[in-house]
Amino acid sequence: MKFLTKVAVLLIVTFSFQNIYSQTNTAQPQEEQLSLNSGSIDSQFEYIFKKSGNFKGVNGQKYEAVKYTSLLTLKAHVLDSLKTTYAKLNTSEETVENQKQEIESLKGQLQNTQTTLGETEAEKNSMTLFGMQLGKTNYNVLMWSIVAALFVLLIFFILKFKGSNSLTRDAKLKLEEVEAEFEEHRRIALEREQKVRRQLQDEINKNKA
Repeated sequence: MKFLTKVAVLLIVTFSFQNIYSQTNTAQPQEEQLSLNSGSIDSQFEYIFKKSGNFKGVNGQKYEAVKYTSLLTLKAHVLDSLKTTYAKLNTSEETVENQKQEIESLKGQLQNTQTTLGETEAEKNSMTLFGMQLGKTNYNVLMWSIVAALFVLLIFFILKFKGSNSLTRDAKLKLEEVEAEFEEHRRIALEREQKVRRQLQDEINKNKA
């Protein structure tokens, strides 16, 4: 009794599928070769619908008689199709997850690249002096200050050198004048000494005479 109830329910479901299919696919090509072991699931249902027989029950209700083996085959095909669909779905989910991970990885690489680019930009716009990182403006101000200080020192030493050179020249002139005066004094002293010696010699000669 339970078996007949199951068969009746299965026939009603099959009939419902037939009505739904007939409403959605009213223009099935006549030349299509229907088969239970090939084609789409829709075509396999159509094959069963065409191969089924109909009869009326005692209450006048129409029923469709379908081979039990055909239903088992169709069930196996539907399950296979569902397995394939689930497998594709799992593959798609894995692909989406892998792509998500790749996107996260690319985001991380992009963040690292942006950080490196920022550091490179900062290094390009700054200079290192005595271990200190200075901006270009501060670096230029410091370098020009050093150049200006060196220039001032150079001017100072040039002026100092000129002053020293002038003093040295004056000292040389004074030394030459002193040497000239000394030579003149020595010459005069020598002449005076010679004159005195001559006078002394003359006095000696007079005394001898």
